[in-house]
Amino acid sequence: MATRTVTAPNYDPRLVRAAMAMNANVLHEAEPLLRALLKENPFDVRAIRLFAELAGRIGRYQDAENLLRRAIELAPDFTPARANLALVLYRTNRAPEALEELARVTVEDPDNPGTLNLQAAAFGRIGEFDEALALYAQVLREAPNQPKVWMSYGHMLKTVGRLDEGVAAYRRALEIQPGLGEVWWSLANLKTVTFSDADIAAMRAALTSEANAPEDRWHLDFALGKAHEDRGQAEAAFAHYAAGNALRKKRLPYKAEDTTASVDQAIAAATPELFAKFAGAGCPAPDPIFVLGMPRAGSTLVEQILSSHSQVEGTSELPDIALLARSVEGYPARLADLEPARLRDLGEQYLQRTRVQRHTARPLFIDKLPNNWLHVPFIRLILPNAKIVDARRHPLSCCFSNFKQHFARGQGFSYALEDVGSYYRDYVRLMAHVDRVLPGHVHRVIYERMVDDTETEVRALLAACGLPFEPSCLAFYANDRAVRTPSSEQVRRPIYREGTESWKPFEPWLAPLEAALGDVLDAYPAVPPGW
Repeated sequence: MATRTVTAPNYDPRLVRAAMAMNANVLHEAEPLLRALLKENPFDVRAIRLFAELAGRIGRYQDAENLLRRAIELAPDFTPARANLALVLYRTNRAPEALEELARVTVEDPDNPGTLNLQAAAFGRIGEFDEALALYAQVLREAPNQPKVWMSYGHMLKTVGRLDEGVAAYRRALEIQPGLGEVWWSLANLKTVTFSDADIAAMRAALTSEANAPEDRWHLDFALGKAHEDRGQAEAAFAHYAAGNALRKKRLPYKAEDTTASVDQAIAAATPELFAKFAGAGCPAPDPIFVLGMPRAGSTLVEQILSSHSQVEGTSELPDIALLARSVEGYPARLADLEPARLRDLGEQYLQRTRVQRHTARPLFIDKLPNNWLHVPFIRLILPNAKIVDARRHPLSCCFSNFKQHFARGQGFSYALEDVGSYYRDYVRLMAHVDRVLPGHVHRVIYERMVDDTETEVRALLAACGLPFEPSCLAFYANDRAVRTPSSEQVRRPIYREGTESWKPFEPWLAPLEAALGDVLDAYPAVPPGW
């Protein structure tokens, strides 16, 4: 189709009404107005852009991207559409592409704080922390009363280990907007901050304010849960954790049976015959070390230990394996239908996609997305020489830690005790199957053993990864690398035992979790007989 360059039309009153409906979050009123406008004039780039924003609001990011690219094709100088496209690319984990669009946007609109804020976030996503921090500082010099920018700045400062400055940034955000729940949770999520009586009073006041959105309320509940837990007030803490989880779960579509079905499909596909058929296929590069398992099971600790080795670079929780798996038609049932060349190409695509995260010359790097456990058979097929480490922690300790953790995105299973128990059970079930069909291909780190005998476990971990022992791996807490997970401050301290038993004061309320775990709980750290 030939490109048709157009200028933006004058505003139609219907476009104004649609924009007002969008601002009021009344999407069902905006949609018919936009459809009518585009039926009359399919080249109305402002209507196209607004329709793309509507698609993004309901999670239809591919539709949003297609619409925005169409608007830019029609009007290449339509900067707001390009800025929207950058946001969609960022939200779909394509930060390098987002930065390409933002480079042009900032030329055309250099002083827009929203654009600079997104650019900083995208730099952070690919590990360019100095650039991100410089941009946040620039935005805050020019627009110092933006509480959410102060919050984002705090996140980045925490990531690079500048904890005191991060806390100060969070506190500045609260001075501007005292009821901003995500900031209170960000302070709680540092794990090292103790809330004062005044802090607790401020959070309680914000929680009862009708001006606050549900998102503020669930963040406040999680933060108050942590505040009461720190004071040994288990009943009050659990009440807040339960309330925050209930609010969050209402907004999420997670269904435990879907995870169970996915595990059933993975087990059915991952047969000894499948791996025998593709022996020698895939990309032979040994670069990745996958650290996976349940969130809150010690994966950040394992990553910190490994990245303290001179041959290993720590990166982050990378989304690329799941994205590549979704590119396989009929996944996982039709893995056996792939050609060896396709498996090699998928492995090479993974290395290419993740190269942007690598900032040193170290030959190996870590991908520590916990949820990659669901794709271990796929990883083995496309990257047969990659190392896989399964970080595992006591079921009650791990699952309750998930329940009291509010995750920035994903992990929809974590907002109900029954769901997190079922998820843990499915995870153990698939990994037990992998151990049967690929014996010795996964190295398991039991968190409690790492706490009890750190040197023995570290030596075993390094040997499993084909690495010689280096004393720096025992002094992992001295590693000043950036850490982007909730455990960022914990892994900057020596291992301590207290975390292994923090669930015990809450045991009176954990019966639904215990029931969902079933015999997995009794068998730990082994798996139930017959699995």
